[in-house]
Amino acid sequence: MDKKGKVYIIGAGPGDWELISIKALNRLKEADVILYDFLASKELLRLAKKGAQIICVGKSDGLHLKEQNEINKLLFKEAKNGKIVARLKGGDPFVFSRGIEEILYLKKKRIDFEIIPGITSAFAAPESFGIPLTRKGIFSSIAVLTGKKSNGKGIDAPACDTLIYLMAVGNINEVVRVILKSGRPRSTLCAFIERATTKEERIVTGNLGNIIEKSRKFSVCAPAVFIVGRIINYGKRIYGHKYQNR
Repeated sequence: MDKKGKVYIIGAGPGDWELISIKALNRLKEADVILYDFLASKELLRLAKKGAQIICVGKSDGLHLKEQNEINKLLFKEAKNGKIVARLKGGDPFVFSRGIEEILYLKKKRIDFEIIPGITSAFAAPESFGIPLTRKGIFSSIAVLTGKKSNGKGIDAPACDTLIYLMAVGNINEVVRVILKSGRPRSTLCAFIERATTKEERIVTGNLGNIIEKSRKFSVCAPAVFIVGRIINYGKRIYGHKYQNR
């Protein structure tokens, strides 16, 4: 009987390879084929079993090593050939990711799959700088949003205590414009957290009135999380040493 293939859609976490789950790590070590994105830590690839095929299918602005339909077909082909396939995606595979498209394609093709959640940078980035997501009785609502939309619709800025934007670096002018238009004052605290949980992590703090200028001054680059709200104040109290010169 032919060996039955399977695809694991794995969340690799926010950057620090040790933040991947034990289950995800075990499946990664068993995989015959690993398809990984740019945001997945390269340290994880060293744990692949001997002989495993490792394929980069990463995407970033202006660079697509493989288009999404090619990735879908590759997952199908390898699993159809009886391979155990690990689809390694940065953060969580269902948070502003194409993971759902891959799953729906595999489902349609009747390929066995399993989704293994990961830690999203939307939560890990602020926490790594001492910024809590909520505080009982004070800050009770957060919104995780995209700072870049491809469907022609505008950026959102809901009335939550804290706003967390992914993919906002290249569109920060529009993001700030929409937030201000929603009624928040220019003095509202905000911060860019760049390459969170890695050795290169850093934070650039400011307010809605000066964060655009500061992001240019300090050359903020993706991947970075943009967080808006008074809860940022806790960061300096908890991890003040990380906030020098910002």
